[in-house]
Amino acid sequence: MAQVLCQLPQVESDKLLVGIDKSDDAAVYKLNEDTAIIQTLDFFTPIVDDPYTFGQIAAANSLSDVYAMGGEPVVALNIVCFPSCLSMDILTEILKGGFDKVKESGALLVGGHTVDDNEPKYGLSVTGTVHPKKVISNSGAKPGDMLMLTKPLGLGILNTAIKAKMLSKDIMDEAIRVMANLNNIAAEGMKRVGVNSCTDITGFGFLGHAYEMAKGSGVSIEIDSIKIPVIEGTRENAEMGLVPAGAYTNRKYLDGKVAFREGIPTYMQDILFDPQTSGGLLISVSKDKVDDLLKYYKKHLKTDFNIVGEVIEQEDKYIKVK
Repeated sequence: MAQVLCQLPQVESDKLLVGIDKSDDAAVYKLNEDTAIIQTLDFFTPIVDDPYTFGQIAAANSLSDVYAMGGEPVVALNIVCFPSCLSMDILTEILKGGFDKVKESGALLVGGHTVDDNEPKYGLSVTGTVHPKKVISNSGAKPGDMLMLTKPLGLGILNTAIKAKMLSKDIMDEAIRVMANLNNIAAEGMKRVGVNSCTDITGFGFLGHAYEMAKGSGVSIEIDSIKIPVIEGTRENAEMGLVPAGAYTNRKYLDGKVAFREGIPTYMQDILFDPQTSGGLLISVSKDKVDDLLKYYKKHLKTDFNIVGEVIEQEDKYIKVK
């Protein structure tokens, strides 16, 4: 998609605070001196069998972009592709899941659009608000910043195992819990403390989104692979080869942009390239504020999190993994 968008004419406006030029999570448009709107859209095919759970996960994923920009979701619209041959009861449950997750966020679900399609797809178009001077972009990381990850990795690999019916119920339930968890608490923490940059980790994988942050900020990023939080069962399934095709696509795209220390196991590399569904936030925060952020997350956050790296001056590689 990025290769297509870069061929379109650039949109220029004094009111467009964040556009597509730096591959950020959402667009930000200034309405007045006190208010800007955040606009985003996302949808995908089912990753779990239960339609209500799928609706929750898809909605949480769509809402995440607003949180990553430092905003609050306000209204959302359903985006639905659904086969006419399937029971409408299934669609009802998907929409109920989305409705409940939007309600949890404090936003309003105000309608949407449905088309007949061969395969179900669901997501949201979300509008949020933020003060124009408090927008958090993916291009503000500064050398010396510490990097915080607010959800564990492994969701793409575990979703592959779920589809292959090779995952225990306990691990599957934990993966679902992580995916359905809103990034609102993670976002609240970074807004209270004040951070330099943020992006959410989704289909481009941890390293893909870290690369976008590094490139957009004009810096390099060092990642400590040992400190990366990973959902239980991810390593074992990665070692068995249950790695989604998207991980290999991400690896290919990032060829020449990432340097791995010798000895980093293949399974760990696969986890770092693994496309996430409704993943966490990757936050760049100055060292003098990181303790306050950790304190807040220890008290309030319900997912595994950790400091996973540091921002450094730009080098020949945007990402260095040790």
